[in-house]
Amino acid sequence: MQTATLLYHDVVPTGQLDSSGFCGAVANRYKLTCDMFDAHLLAVATCRNVTIATVRELLRDSSNRQCPGLFSFDDAGLSAITEIAERLEAFGWRGHFFVPTNYIGQPGFLSAAQIFELHQRGHVIGSHSCSHPRRIDALSDHELQAEWTDSTAILSDILHEPVFCGSVPGGFYSVRVASAAEQAGLKILFNSEPVCRWFKHSSMWIAGRLPIVDHTPATKAAKLVSADPMTVFREQALWNGKKLTKAVAGRFYQRASEWLHRNKHRSRNDSADDSLLSFVTSNNSQNTFTE
Repeated sequence: MQTATLLYHDVVPTGQLDSSGFCGAVANRYKLTCDMFDAHLLAVATCRNVTIATVRELLRDSSNRQCPGLFSFDDAGLSAITEIAERLEAFGWRGHFFVPTNYIGQPGFLSAAQIFELHQRGHVIGSHSCSHPRRIDALSDHELQAEWTDSTAILSDILHEPVFCGSVPGGFYSVRVASAAEQAGLKILFNSEPVCRWFKHSSMWIAGRLPIVDHTPATKAAKLVSADPMTVFREQALWNGKKLTKAVAGRFYQRASEWLHRNKHRSRNDSADDSLLSFVTSNNSQNTFTE
């Protein structure tokens, strides 16, 4: 199966970055203004031969869809209901909202009642772990299982039906992460690999997603949701470079990433990870950061 799944986070009014979701330089890199998101939706709406769907529809019938487009949103920031849902619905679309359950009801995040409302309006609710750990793949087996099992149980209680999908926080996917999610009852797990294909892990589907950041042009979003081969290939190359950066940086990656994005005015293009790699490797050897 194939889908072109766009990976968003928060959509906020101009100048109100802290109004929804996680705060900080790294988190803010994934937040779009309302005007930018409106432009993305209009660009997607003008794409020829692109059908926007949900995984619920695809699981019922995948035979007549050729690489449909999906909207996904991580972190369950408050903007899911204040800004995003109504805009999607205006086009007749529905999104996928992935919830880190420890943050339900906290300032800037969805409440249980709002999560249920989104579900009633036809949007898909999924797990984004409990605590949104910095490195979910580094947790012990017991901790990893609890992240998926507890979060799916909490969301299932809110929705009054089983939760069947989830997304990996931070993009730190591994076979262990997938196995724990499958044991928690998930049928579909989204990671951050920028691919359009799905593959099977035992009885569970693993699906990639195409990343959207604060400076992604609407034209690029349209190309991504259309599964344009060259645009997707470029994202894959960038992602592979980022994985290498994380491997080199080790435990210093998060700190270095925060430094980079605080200084993002120095570089507003997709070569940012090259700067990050240079910064991290030099500082890693000097041991200038601590956890």
